[in-house]
Amino acid sequence: MSSAARWSVVVLVLAIAGVVALWPRTPDEPTPEVPRSQRTTASPEDVRQARDRAALRPCPRGEGGPPQLRGVTAVCMSDGGTVDVASALSGRALVNFWAPWCVPCREELRVLDEYAQQPGSVPVLAVQVRSKEEDGLELLADLGVRLPSVVDEADAVRKALHAPNALPASVVLAADGSSRLVTDPTVFTSVEQVREVVG
Repeated sequence: MSSAARWSVVVLVLAIAGVVALWPRTPDEPTPEVPRSQRTTASPEDVRQARDRAALRPCPRGEGGPPQLRGVTAVCMSDGGTVDVASALSGRALVNFWAPWCVPCREELRVLDEYAQQPGSVPVLAVQVRSKEEDGLELLADLGVRLPSVVDEADAVRKALHAPNALPASVVLAADGSSRLVTDPTVFTSVEQVREVVG
């Protein structure tokens, strides 16, 4: 087959595909459902079901908080509401940045959740970045991690705390609102390490 004939076949196939795609449908024709794995955005029902399955602890709410976070908001993953991040972090706290695609984040989230349930622990807030909320909820449910969590679609929390792009990343907030990036260890692997870092 010559090159011109091949191109003619390609153009003909594309023309037919275009006509089929644009052909008007009658109201009785059902719209084919896109498999969940191929959807680019989750439906509200998908997100609600993922929230129910994850069963996260509620996002904390208080007064004041670190001045660098005042006015910064994020979506609370336990209920889908907007939370003022400064008020969620009043007093001493540990902020952990993670994403579902980050492999070391998985072990660290389990460790942080275990730490957060210990008597005398400082509050831990997990901040999901650079990923879809539904993916994060599904991972937390699979891991059995119930940490209070927010999804930071605008990346505003990370920027306000000057956390690096590399994940996972953790920041310790002092009662006076000052913050300190955790550099040793770069990934928490035990509750004892978390205790030592937060003091």
